[in-house]
Amino acid sequence: MTRTGDVYRDGLKDGRNVFIDGGRVDDVGSHKAFRGAVESIAGLYDLTHDPASRDLLTFPSPTTGERVNVAYMIPRSTEDLISRRKGLRRWSESTFGLMGRTPDHVAGFLAGFAAGIDLFESVNKDHADNVLKFYEWARDTDQYVSYVIVPPQIDRSRPAHQQEDPFLYAGVKEERDDGIVIRGAQMLGTGAAISDWILLSSIVPLGDGDERYANTVVVPVSAPGLKIYARRSYAAAANSVFDYPLARRYDESDSLVVFDDVFIPWEHVFVYQSLDLVRDQWWKTPSHVLGNSQAQIRLWTKLDFLVGIAKAIAEMNGSMNAPPVQGVLGELASYATMVRSLVLAQEANARTDDNGVVWPGVEEVHACSALQIEIYPRMIAMIRELCGGGLIQLPSSREDFRDQDIAADIERYVQSPGMASQERVKLLKLAWDILGSEFAGRQWQYELFYAGAPYLVRNRVFRQYDFAPSSALVEEALKRYDIDSE
Repeated sequence: MTRTGDVYRDGLKDGRNVFIDGGRVDDVGSHKAFRGAVESIAGLYDLTHDPASRDLLTFPSPTTGERVNVAYMIPRSTEDLISRRKGLRRWSESTFGLMGRTPDHVAGFLAGFAAGIDLFESVNKDHADNVLKFYEWARDTDQYVSYVIVPPQIDRSRPAHQQEDPFLYAGVKEERDDGIVIRGAQMLGTGAAISDWILLSSIVPLGDGDERYANTVVVPVSAPGLKIYARRSYAAAANSVFDYPLARRYDESDSLVVFDDVFIPWEHVFVYQSLDLVRDQWWKTPSHVLGNSQAQIRLWTKLDFLVGIAKAIAEMNGSMNAPPVQGVLGELASYATMVRSLVLAQEANARTDDNGVVWPGVEEVHACSALQIEIYPRMIAMIRELCGGGLIQLPSSREDFRDQDIAADIERYVQSPGMASQERVKLLKLAWDILGSEFAGRQWQYELFYAGAPYLVRNRVFRQYDFAPSSALVEEALKRYDIDSE
Protein backbone atom coordinates (compact mmCIF):
# COMPACT_ATOMS: atom_id res chain seq x y z
CA MET A 1 0.00 0.00 0.00
CA THR A 2 1.08 3.59 -0.43
CA ARG A 3 3.14 5.32 2.23
CA THR A 4 2.45 8.56 4.04
CA GLY A 5 4.90 11.43 4.18
CA ASP A 6 5.63 10.67 7.84
CA VAL A 7 6.53 7.06 7.07
CA TYR A 8 8.87 8.26 4.33
CA ARG A 9 10.53 10.79 6.66
CA ASP A 10 11.03 8.17 9.37
CA GLY A 11 12.63 5.82 6.87
CA LEU A 12 15.41 8.32 6.20
CA LYS A 13 16.69 7.92 9.78
CA ASP A 14 18.61 4.77 8.93
CA GLY A 15 22.24 5.72 9.50
CA ARG A 16 22.98 6.41 5.85
CA ASN A 17 26.35 7.95 4.99
CA VAL A 18 25.64 11.24 3.22
CA PHE A 19 28.39 13.85 3.06
CA ILE A 20 28.29 17.53 2.14
CA ASP A 21 30.44 20.58 2.89
CA GLY A 22 33.18 18.52 4.49
CA GLY A 23 31.07 16.55 6.93
CA ARG A 24 28.64 13.70 7.41
CA VAL A 25 24.94 14.49 7.63
CA ASP A 26 23.34 13.20 10.81
CA ASP A 27 19.75 13.50 9.57
CA VAL A 28 19.02 14.32 5.92
CA GLY A 29 15.40 15.12 6.74
CA SER A 30 16.36 18.06 8.92
CA HIS A 31 19.57 19.20 7.22
CA LYS A 32 19.19 22.51 5.39
CA ALA A 33 20.63 21.05 2.19
CA PHE A 34 17.97 18.33 1.92
CA ARG A 35 14.94 19.15 4.08
CA GLY A 36 13.13 21.17 1.40
CA ALA A 37 13.35 18.31 -1.08
CA VAL A 38 12.43 15.79 1.61
CA GLU A 39 9.31 17.80 2.45
CA SER A 40 8.40 17.97 -1.24
CA ILE A 41 8.73 14.18 -1.58
CA ALA A 42 6.75 13.67 1.63
CA GLY A 43 4.05 15.87 0.12
CA LEU A 44 3.90 13.58 -2.91
CA TYR A 45 3.38 10.55 -0.69
CA ASP A 46 0.66 12.37 1.22
CA LEU A 47 -1.12 13.11 -2.05
CA THR A 48 -1.70 9.39 -2.53
CA HIS A 49 -3.69 9.41 0.73
CA ASP A 50 -5.73 12.50 -0.12
CA PRO A 51 -9.29 11.41 -0.94
CA ALA A 52 -9.37 14.03 -3.71
CA SER A 53 -6.43 12.47 -5.57
CA ARG A 54 -6.09 8.91 -4.26
CA ASP A 55 -7.99 7.19 -7.06
CA LEU A 56 -6.04 9.15 -9.67
CA LEU A 57 -2.66 8.30 -8.18
CA THR A 58 -3.15 4.64 -7.33
CA PHE A 59 -4.37 1.32 -8.71
CA PRO A 60 -5.11 -2.08 -7.11
CA SER A 61 -2.02 -4.25 -6.59
CA PRO A 62 -2.31 -7.44 -8.67
CA THR A 63 -1.03 -9.45 -5.70
CA THR A 64 -2.64 -7.84 -2.63
CA GLY A 65 -5.54 -5.79 -3.98
CA GLU A 66 -4.34 -2.82 -1.91
CA ARG A 67 -4.08 0.58 -3.61
CA VAL A 68 -0.49 1.13 -4.85
CA ASN A 69 1.27 3.91 -6.71
CA VAL A 70 0.30 4.21 -10.37
CA ALA A 71 3.98 4.74 -11.21
CA TYR A 72 4.50 1.00 -10.70
CA MET A 73 1.75 0.01 -13.13
CA ILE A 74 2.60 -2.39 -15.96
CA PRO A 75 0.23 -1.12 -18.68
CA ARG A 76 -1.79 -3.77 -20.46
CA SER A 77 -4.13 -1.48 -22.37
CA THR A 78 -4.25 2.02 -23.77
CA GLU A 79 -6.58 2.83 -20.92
CA ASP A 80 -3.81 1.83 -18.49
CA LEU A 81 -1.41 4.19 -20.24
CA ILE A 82 -3.92 7.00 -19.94
CA SER A 83 -4.52 6.29 -16.23
CA ARG A 84 -0.79 6.17 -15.65
CA ARG A 85 -0.26 9.45 -17.47
CA LYS A 86 -3.00 11.24 -15.54
CA GLY A 87 -1.57 10.10 -12.21
CA LEU A 88 2.01 11.01 -13.11
CA ARG A 89 0.87 14.40 -14.39
CA ARG A 90 -0.82 15.12 -11.07
CA TRP A 91 2.36 14.22 -9.16
CA SER A 92 4.51 16.39 -11.42
CA GLU A 93 2.20 19.36 -10.90
CA SER A 94 2.94 19.21 -7.18
CA THR A 95 6.60 20.07 -7.87
CA PHE A 96 5.96 22.13 -11.04
CA GLY A 97 7.95 19.55 -12.99
CA LEU A 98 11.17 20.70 -11.30
CA MET A 99 12.14 17.42 -9.63
CA GLY A 100 13.26 14.90 -12.22
CA ARG A 101 13.95 11.92 -9.98
CA THR A 102 10.88 11.67 -7.79
CA PRO A 103 9.84 8.13 -6.76
CA ASP A 104 7.78 7.66 -9.92
CA HIS A 105 10.84 7.76 -12.19
CA VAL A 106 12.78 4.58 -11.41
CA ALA A 107 9.48 2.90 -10.58
CA GLY A 108 8.80 2.98 -14.33
CA PHE A 109 12.13 1.31 -15.09
CA LEU A 110 11.43 -1.43 -12.54
CA ALA A 111 7.97 -1.98 -14.00
CA GLY A 112 9.61 -2.29 -17.42
CA PHE A 113 12.06 -4.90 -16.15
CA ALA A 114 9.22 -6.92 -14.64
CA ALA A 115 7.16 -6.58 -17.81
CA GLY A 116 10.02 -8.09 -19.81
CA ILE A 117 10.88 -10.79 -17.31
CA ASP A 118 11.32 -13.41 -20.05
CA LEU A 119 14.47 -11.59 -21.19
CA PHE A 120 16.00 -11.97 -17.72
CA GLU A 121 14.83 -15.60 -17.56
CA SER A 122 16.66 -16.37 -20.80
CA VAL A 123 19.94 -15.56 -19.03
CA ASN A 124 19.42 -16.60 -15.40
CA LYS A 125 16.16 -17.83 -13.89
CA ASP A 126 17.19 -17.05 -10.30
CA HIS A 127 18.10 -13.47 -11.15
CA ALA A 128 14.83 -13.07 -13.04
CA ASP A 129 12.99 -14.18 -9.90
CA ASN A 130 14.90 -11.49 -8.00
CA VAL A 131 13.70 -8.84 -10.45
CA LEU A 132 10.09 -9.86 -10.10
CA LYS A 133 10.16 -10.24 -6.32
CA PHE A 134 11.82 -6.88 -5.75
CA TYR A 135 9.52 -5.11 -8.20
CA GLU A 136 6.42 -6.51 -6.50
CA TRP A 137 7.76 -5.70 -3.03
CA ALA A 138 8.79 -2.16 -4.00
CA ARG A 139 5.40 -1.61 -5.63
CA ASP A 140 3.41 -2.94 -2.69
CA THR A 141 5.45 -1.04 -0.07
CA ASP A 142 5.81 2.16 -2.13
CA GLN A 143 9.61 2.34 -2.12
CA TYR A 144 11.59 5.31 -3.41
CA VAL A 145 14.34 3.96 -5.67
CA SER A 146 16.94 6.18 -7.31
CA TYR A 147 19.63 4.98 -9.69
CA VAL A 148 23.25 5.43 -10.75
CA ILE A 149 23.86 4.18 -14.28
CA VAL A 150 26.72 6.37 -15.54
CA PRO A 151 30.41 5.96 -14.55
CA PRO A 152 32.53 8.89 -13.35
CA GLN A 153 34.10 11.15 -15.98
CA ILE A 154 37.68 9.99 -15.54
CA ASP A 155 39.10 8.86 -18.88
CA ARG A 156 36.45 8.43 -21.57
CA SER A 157 39.11 7.36 -24.09
CA ARG A 158 39.46 4.03 -22.29
CA PRO A 159 36.90 1.31 -21.59
CA ALA A 160 36.05 0.49 -18.01
CA HIS A 161 38.51 -2.37 -17.61
CA GLN A 162 41.43 -0.32 -18.97
CA GLN A 163 41.21 2.51 -16.45
CA GLU A 164 44.36 2.97 -14.36
CA ASP A 165 42.54 1.46 -11.39
CA PRO A 166 40.11 -1.39 -12.18
CA PHE A 167 37.81 -0.17 -9.38
CA LEU A 168 37.28 3.42 -10.47
CA TYR A 169 33.99 2.37 -12.08
CA ALA A 170 31.66 0.36 -9.85
CA GLY A 171 32.28 -3.31 -10.47
CA VAL A 172 32.50 -6.72 -8.88
CA LYS A 173 35.49 -7.04 -6.55
CA GLU A 174 34.58 -10.39 -5.07
CA GLU A 175 32.04 -13.18 -5.43
CA ARG A 176 30.89 -15.03 -2.31
CA ASP A 177 28.52 -17.89 -1.67
CA ASP A 178 25.90 -15.49 -0.37
CA GLY A 179 26.42 -12.57 -2.76
CA ILE A 180 28.90 -10.18 -4.34
CA VAL A 181 31.02 -7.25 -3.23
CA ILE A 182 30.97 -4.03 -5.27
CA ARG A 183 33.81 -1.52 -5.30
CA GLY A 184 34.04 1.75 -7.28
CA ALA A 185 31.76 4.68 -8.00
CA GLN A 186 29.00 5.94 -10.25
CA MET A 187 28.00 9.54 -10.89
CA LEU A 188 24.77 11.51 -11.16
CA GLY A 189 22.96 9.94 -8.25
CA THR A 190 20.11 12.43 -8.48
CA GLY A 191 17.90 12.06 -5.42
CA ALA A 192 20.16 9.32 -4.03
CA ALA A 193 20.65 11.04 -0.67
CA ILE A 194 16.90 11.18 -0.02
CA SER A 195 15.77 7.87 -1.53
CA ASP A 196 15.34 4.42 0.05
CA TRP A 197 17.22 2.27 -2.44
CA ILE A 198 19.76 2.74 -5.21
CA LEU A 199 19.70 0.72 -8.40
CA LEU A 200 23.24 0.31 -9.71
CA SER A 201 23.63 -0.56 -13.38
CA SER A 202 25.13 0.76 -16.61
CA ILE A 203 23.47 2.45 -19.55
CA VAL A 204 26.75 3.37 -21.26
CA PRO A 205 28.13 0.88 -23.81
CA LEU A 206 30.32 -1.86 -22.37
CA GLY A 207 32.56 -4.16 -24.41
CA ASP A 208 34.60 -7.31 -24.11
CA GLY A 209 36.67 -7.15 -20.95
CA ASP A 210 34.11 -5.01 -19.12
CA GLU A 211 32.14 -7.93 -17.68
CA ARG A 212 33.09 -6.92 -14.13
CA TYR A 213 30.93 -3.78 -14.57
CA ALA A 214 28.01 -5.40 -16.41
CA ASN A 215 25.70 -5.75 -13.41
CA THR A 216 22.32 -4.57 -12.21
CA VAL A 217 21.75 -4.67 -8.46
CA VAL A 218 19.68 -2.87 -5.84
CA VAL A 219 21.11 -1.74 -2.52
CA PRO A 220 19.55 0.08 0.45
CA VAL A 221 20.95 3.58 0.88
CA SER A 222 22.00 2.65 4.43
CA ALA A 223 24.14 -0.31 3.30
CA PRO A 224 27.57 -0.48 5.00
CA GLY A 225 30.26 0.94 2.73
CA LEU A 226 27.87 2.99 0.61
CA LYS A 227 28.87 6.65 0.63
CA ILE A 228 26.98 9.52 -0.98
CA TYR A 229 28.86 12.74 -1.76
CA ALA A 230 26.36 15.47 -2.58
CA ARG A 231 27.19 18.46 -4.76
CA ARG A 232 26.82 22.03 -3.52
CA SER A 233 23.34 22.60 -2.16
CA TYR A 234 21.36 25.39 -3.78
CA ALA A 235 18.75 25.02 -1.05
CA ALA A 236 21.27 25.62 1.73
CA ALA A 237 22.67 28.65 -0.09
CA ALA A 238 19.22 30.22 -0.49
CA ASN A 239 18.49 32.68 2.30
CA SER A 240 14.69 32.43 2.24
CA VAL A 241 11.77 30.89 0.38
CA PHE A 242 10.65 34.38 -0.69
CA ASP A 243 14.01 35.03 -2.36
CA TYR A 244 14.52 31.50 -3.73
CA PRO A 245 11.07 29.88 -3.78
CA LEU A 246 12.14 26.97 -6.02
CA ALA A 247 15.69 26.22 -4.89
CA ARG A 248 14.64 26.02 -1.24
CA ARG A 249 11.98 23.38 -1.90
CA TYR A 250 12.87 21.44 -5.05
CA ASP A 251 16.64 20.99 -5.08
CA GLU A 252 16.72 17.18 -5.17
CA SER A 253 20.53 17.12 -5.14
CA ASP A 254 22.94 15.12 -7.31
CA SER A 255 25.65 12.92 -5.85
CA LEU A 256 28.70 10.84 -6.49
CA VAL A 257 27.88 7.40 -5.09
CA VAL A 258 30.87 5.41 -3.84
CA PHE A 259 30.70 1.67 -3.25
CA ASP A 260 33.43 0.96 -0.74
CA ASP A 261 33.25 -2.84 -0.72
CA VAL A 262 29.46 -2.90 -0.50
CA PHE A 263 28.02 -6.38 -0.05
CA ILE A 264 25.03 -7.26 -2.26
CA PRO A 265 23.16 -10.49 -1.37
CA TRP A 266 22.22 -12.66 -4.34
CA GLU A 267 18.54 -11.85 -3.92
CA HIS A 268 19.29 -8.24 -4.87
CA VAL A 269 21.19 -9.13 -8.05
CA PHE A 270 19.24 -8.73 -11.32
CA VAL A 271 22.09 -8.95 -13.86
CA TYR A 272 25.49 -10.46 -13.15
CA GLN A 273 28.45 -9.82 -15.43
CA SER A 274 26.37 -10.11 -18.61
CA LEU A 275 27.30 -7.61 -21.33
CA ASP A 276 24.27 -8.53 -23.43
CA LEU A 277 21.67 -8.40 -20.68
CA VAL A 278 22.94 -5.20 -19.04
CA ARG A 279 22.43 -3.57 -22.46
CA ASP A 280 19.23 -5.29 -23.53
CA GLN A 281 17.40 -4.72 -20.22
CA TRP A 282 16.82 -1.10 -21.28
CA TRP A 283 15.83 -1.62 -24.90
CA LYS A 284 14.29 -5.11 -25.21
CA THR A 285 11.93 -4.56 -22.29
CA PRO A 286 9.59 -1.55 -21.88
CA SER A 287 11.94 -0.20 -19.19
CA HIS A 288 13.46 2.71 -21.07
CA VAL A 289 10.22 3.90 -22.65
CA LEU A 290 8.23 3.68 -19.40
CA GLY A 291 10.90 5.56 -17.45
CA ASN A 292 11.24 8.20 -20.12
CA SER A 293 7.52 8.62 -20.68
CA GLN A 294 7.31 9.61 -17.01
CA ALA A 295 10.13 12.11 -17.56
CA GLN A 296 8.30 13.63 -20.50
CA ILE A 297 5.04 13.97 -18.59
CA ARG A 298 7.09 15.86 -16.01
CA LEU A 299 8.68 17.98 -18.76
CA TRP A 300 5.23 18.85 -20.12
CA THR A 301 4.30 20.20 -16.68
CA LYS A 302 7.55 22.15 -16.43
CA LEU A 303 7.02 23.80 -19.80
CA ASP A 304 3.47 24.74 -18.85
CA PHE A 305 4.97 26.34 -15.74
CA LEU A 306 7.42 28.33 -17.88
CA VAL A 307 4.63 29.52 -20.15
CA GLY A 308 2.65 30.62 -17.09
CA ILE A 309 5.61 32.62 -15.79
CA ALA A 310 6.07 34.32 -19.16
CA LYS A 311 2.40 35.27 -19.33
CA ALA A 312 2.45 36.63 -15.77
CA ILE A 313 5.53 38.75 -16.60
CA ALA A 314 3.86 40.19 -19.69
CA GLU A 315 0.72 41.02 -17.72
CA MET A 316 2.76 42.64 -14.97
CA ASN A 317 4.60 44.83 -17.47
CA GLY A 318 1.39 45.80 -19.28
CA SER A 319 2.70 44.42 -22.57
CA MET A 320 0.18 41.66 -23.25
CA ASN A 321 -1.42 43.58 -26.12
CA ALA A 322 1.87 44.22 -27.92
CA PRO A 323 2.07 42.00 -31.04
CA PRO A 324 5.77 41.14 -30.51
CA VAL A 325 5.02 39.97 -26.96
CA GLN A 326 2.04 37.94 -28.14
CA GLY A 327 4.34 36.37 -30.71
CA VAL A 328 6.80 35.36 -27.98
CA LEU A 329 4.04 33.89 -25.87
CA GLY A 330 2.67 32.06 -28.88
CA GLU A 331 6.04 30.53 -29.66
CA LEU A 332 6.51 29.46 -26.04
CA ALA A 333 3.05 27.92 -26.00
CA SER A 334 3.81 26.05 -29.23
CA TYR A 335 6.80 24.32 -27.59
CA ALA A 336 4.72 23.25 -24.60
CA THR A 337 2.06 22.01 -27.01
CA MET A 338 4.62 19.97 -28.95
CA VAL A 339 5.70 18.11 -25.82
CA ARG A 340 2.10 17.59 -24.69
CA SER A 341 1.20 16.28 -28.14
CA LEU A 342 4.12 13.85 -28.19
CA VAL A 343 3.10 12.55 -24.75
CA LEU A 344 -0.46 11.98 -25.93
CA ALA A 345 0.79 10.49 -29.21
CA GLN A 346 2.65 7.86 -27.20
CA GLU A 347 -0.77 6.56 -26.19
CA ALA A 348 -2.25 6.81 -29.69
CA ASN A 349 0.70 4.92 -31.22
CA ALA A 350 1.21 2.40 -28.42
CA ARG A 351 1.94 -1.21 -29.30
CA THR A 352 1.30 -4.47 -27.48
CA ASP A 353 4.18 -6.95 -27.17
CA ASP A 354 4.06 -10.74 -27.01
CA ASN A 355 3.61 -10.59 -23.23
CA GLY A 356 0.50 -8.43 -23.52
CA VAL A 357 2.32 -5.35 -22.25
CA VAL A 358 1.45 -2.06 -23.90
CA TRP A 359 4.48 0.09 -24.74
CA PRO A 360 4.14 3.85 -25.19
CA GLY A 361 5.02 4.89 -28.74
CA VAL A 362 8.79 4.43 -28.95
CA GLU A 363 9.33 6.86 -31.84
CA GLU A 364 7.46 9.55 -29.94
CA VAL A 365 9.42 8.93 -26.74
CA HIS A 366 12.76 9.37 -28.50
CA ALA A 367 11.54 12.30 -30.58
CA CYS A 368 10.44 14.09 -27.42
CA SER A 369 13.87 13.53 -25.83
CA ALA A 370 15.55 15.04 -28.87
CA LEU A 371 13.15 18.00 -28.91
CA GLN A 372 13.76 18.64 -25.22
CA ILE A 373 17.43 19.39 -25.88
CA GLU A 374 16.51 22.14 -28.34
CA ILE A 375 13.47 23.81 -26.84
CA TYR A 376 14.31 24.12 -23.15
CA PRO A 377 17.30 26.45 -23.62
CA ARG A 378 15.32 28.33 -26.27
CA MET A 379 12.39 28.90 -23.92
CA ILE A 380 14.63 30.04 -21.07
CA ALA A 381 16.38 32.56 -23.33
CA MET A 382 13.08 33.90 -24.65
CA ILE A 383 11.60 34.45 -21.19
CA ARG A 384 14.78 36.13 -19.96
CA GLU A 385 14.49 38.56 -22.87
CA LEU A 386 10.85 39.14 -22.04
CA CYS A 387 11.78 40.00 -18.45
CA GLY A 388 14.52 42.47 -19.40
CA GLY A 389 16.45 44.34 -16.74
CA GLY A 390 13.68 43.98 -14.18
CA LEU A 391 14.83 40.41 -13.59
CA ILE A 392 18.10 41.52 -12.02
CA GLN A 393 17.13 44.90 -10.57
CA LEU A 394 15.54 43.40 -7.50
CA PRO A 395 15.85 44.00 -3.75
CA SER A 396 18.72 42.04 -2.24
CA SER A 397 16.42 40.03 0.00
CA ARG A 398 13.09 40.06 1.82
CA GLU A 399 14.82 41.96 4.64
CA ASP A 400 14.67 45.12 2.55
CA PHE A 401 10.90 45.12 2.99
CA ARG A 402 11.30 44.87 6.76
CA ASP A 403 13.19 48.14 7.04
CA GLN A 404 10.74 51.03 6.93
CA ASP A 405 12.99 53.50 5.09
CA ILE A 406 14.29 51.01 2.53
CA ALA A 407 10.82 49.63 1.93
CA ALA A 408 9.45 53.12 1.23
CA ASP A 409 11.83 53.61 -1.70
CA ILE A 410 11.34 50.10 -3.04
CA GLU A 411 7.57 50.40 -2.90
CA ARG A 412 7.77 53.73 -4.77
CA TYR A 413 10.16 52.72 -7.54
CA VAL A 414 9.74 48.95 -7.89
CA GLN A 415 6.11 48.47 -8.78
CA SER A 416 3.76 47.87 -11.69
CA PRO A 417 0.28 49.19 -12.52
CA GLY A 418 -2.20 47.23 -10.43
CA MET A 419 0.57 45.26 -8.72
CA ALA A 420 2.10 46.24 -5.40
CA SER A 421 5.85 46.23 -4.97
CA GLN A 422 6.02 43.02 -2.93
CA GLU A 423 3.92 41.14 -5.47
CA ARG A 424 6.09 42.33 -8.37
CA VAL A 425 9.27 41.34 -6.54
CA LYS A 426 7.74 38.00 -5.56
CA LEU A 427 6.96 37.17 -9.20
CA LEU A 428 10.37 38.24 -10.46
CA LYS A 429 12.14 36.29 -7.70
CA LEU A 430 10.18 33.23 -8.84
CA ALA A 431 11.19 33.89 -12.42
CA TRP A 432 14.86 34.38 -11.51
CA ASP A 433 14.95 31.08 -9.64
CA ILE A 434 13.99 29.18 -12.79
CA LEU A 435 15.77 31.44 -15.29
CA GLY A 436 19.01 32.73 -13.80
CA SER A 437 19.92 31.44 -10.35
CA GLU A 438 22.39 28.64 -9.65
CA PHE A 439 19.41 26.33 -9.25
CA ALA A 440 18.19 27.46 -12.69
CA GLY A 441 21.60 26.70 -14.19
CA ARG A 442 21.43 23.16 -12.89
CA GLN A 443 17.89 22.81 -14.31
CA TRP A 444 19.18 23.90 -17.74
CA GLN A 445 22.07 21.41 -17.62
CA TYR A 446 19.76 18.66 -16.40
CA GLU A 447 17.29 19.05 -19.27
CA LEU A 448 20.12 19.31 -21.81
CA PHE A 449 21.72 16.02 -20.76
CA TYR A 450 18.74 14.25 -19.16
CA ALA A 451 18.56 11.47 -21.77
CA GLY A 452 22.30 11.38 -22.47
CA ALA A 453 24.65 13.23 -24.80
CA PRO A 454 22.64 15.04 -27.49
CA TYR A 455 24.15 13.02 -30.34
CA LEU A 456 23.15 9.76 -28.61
CA VAL A 457 19.58 10.98 -28.18
CA ARG A 458 19.37 11.90 -31.88
CA ASN A 459 20.88 8.56 -32.85
CA ARG A 460 18.06 6.83 -30.99
CA VAL A 461 15.56 8.74 -33.11
CA PHE A 462 17.51 7.68 -36.20
CA ARG A 463 17.32 4.02 -35.19
CA GLN A 464 13.62 4.11 -34.32
CA TYR A 465 12.22 6.30 -37.08
CA ASP A 466 10.46 4.51 -39.92
CA PHE A 467 12.17 5.97 -42.97
CA ALA A 468 10.23 3.77 -45.44
CA PRO A 469 7.30 6.17 -46.03
CA SER A 470 9.71 9.08 -46.50
CA SER A 471 11.81 7.14 -48.96
CA ALA A 472 8.70 6.00 -50.82
CA LEU A 473 7.57 9.59 -51.29
CA VAL A 474 10.95 10.58 -52.74
CA GLU A 475 10.97 7.55 -55.05
CA GLU A 476 7.47 8.39 -56.26
CA ALA A 477 8.49 12.00 -56.93
CA LEU A 478 11.52 10.85 -58.90
CA LYS A 479 9.43 8.43 -60.98
CA ARG A 480 7.15 11.23 -62.12
CA TYR A 481 9.71 13.01 -64.27
CA ASP A 482 12.85 12.45 -66.30
CA ILE A 483 15.18 14.45 -68.52
CA ASP A 484 12.54 14.75 -71.24
CA SER A 485 9.66 15.83 -68.97
CA GLU A 486 8.02 19.18 -69.85
